[in-house]
Amino acid sequence: MKKTVKVVAAVIENEDQEILCALRSPTMSIPNMWEFPGGKVEDGEDLQTALEREIQEELSCEIKAQDIVKDHTHEYDTFIIQLIALKAKLVGGKPTAQEHSKLVWLPRENLSSLKWAPADIPAVKLLMNQE
Repeated sequence: MKKTVKVVAAVIENEDQEILCALRSPTMSIPNMWEFPGGKVEDGEDLQTALEREIQEELSCEIKAQDIVKDHTHEYDTFIIQLIALKAKLVGGKPTAQEHSKLVWLPRENLSSLKWAPADIPAVKLLMNQE
């Protein structure tokens, strides 16, 4: 039986209404695909706390996690991911790629120009259809 992993992802928007996108490094699972940054929810953690911790670890900046944008379960070949995307506000520091190959800020209408990890696509589509 495949393992299900519960993951939170940050939809961080800057003052120009651009969204932060992160390129998975060649050494990560699902390499060289774009995602919303985040990570696994630890036992006993609520979604917001998990996301704030993961972003601090991955991007060396502080966010305030907000409401759920999209909760989607995707089955990969070797595991199942429950990806919960949350809106987040940058409250301290500047996002810096620690584990990712690259970070870019994109207007929501341009999100489809990137090659997204399959689990992130429903959130991307939802964001592109929002005003």
